[in-house]
Amino acid sequence: MRRACLLTAICFSFPLMGEMKKGPALPHGPVENWAQLPKGWNFGEVSGVDVDRNDNVWVFHRGKHPVMQFDRSGRMLQAWAEVPVKSSHGIRVDPEGNVWLVDVGGHALIKCSNEGRVLMVFANAGATPGDNTTKYAFNKPTGLTFHPNGDFYVSDGYGNSRVVRYRKDGEYVLQWGKKGTGEGEFDIVHDVTTDRAGRVYAADRTNGRVQVFDANGKFLTAWKDLGNPWGLFYVDRENAIYMADGEHNRVLKLNLEGQILGQLGDFGKGPGKLDFAHHIAVDSTGSIYVAEIKNWRVQKFAIVR
Repeated sequence: MRRACLLTAICFSFPLMGEMKKGPALPHGPVENWAQLPKGWNFGEVSGVDVDRNDNVWVFHRGKHPVMQFDRSGRMLQAWAEVPVKSSHGIRVDPEGNVWLVDVGGHALIKCSNEGRVLMVFANAGATPGDNTTKYAFNKPTGLTFHPNGDFYVSDGYGNSRVVRYRKDGEYVLQWGKKGTGEGEFDIVHDVTTDRAGRVYAADRTNGRVQVFDANGKFLTAWKDLGNPWGLFYVDRENAIYMADGEHNRVLKLNLEGQILGQLGDFGKGPGKLDFAHHIAVDSTGSIYVAEIKNWRVQKFAIVR
């Protein structure tokens, strides 16, 4: 009896292995009714969001006019009616202002000018999926990020469980990853980001971890017990990564050792609440934008002064 009590005391004295880590509250609050859509317009499922060098916000969603651009006050600047995608996923704007669209349904990556003209396409003819050896097509890709030297990485997420690196001109360089739970393996690599040193951070969604690699795919470490990483966004001036934990409907701010510096959000439908926090971006003022699949919206969280 005494031994049983002692074991119980030990169990309650230490956190359980695999327990989800938490952190202090971020100093942000929701900006209600931020996106000013024209009368009669709505978002569909919002899968992607990014900010450009002028702090304009780009939204990628599964509805009419799937690409929309807003200024940071929420005023619409433009909307693209003709977008050659089957189903939106990630969106990123490169340093030159070009807009890159990840088409999860069409197994494609499309580079566009900031006015919507197609500049480069990575896809099989007929929008058929590629396999793990295909250099210029994918199987349900999810996201992309840019190396400091101009190269870019694509998370080829649902089908091929790999990360692919290309040069700025689109030339294939290398790839790594396959389906699995080991180091350098993925179970839905759902997004990817890079830091100023060129390290690559991959959101290994179903395995519940962020894996960290060097620029050529050498495994460095893995961050676990942070929930389920769906979206990643590196902020250079803070040297920190923001993560959308889609399963637990929260946003985490992480240092480059994977420690939680802050968090916000929980499940719900109203302002400040989240449902399927899918993708994330941060502007130069520190405001956070979260794309939500189930709430059909993008929310802005601004620092409360």
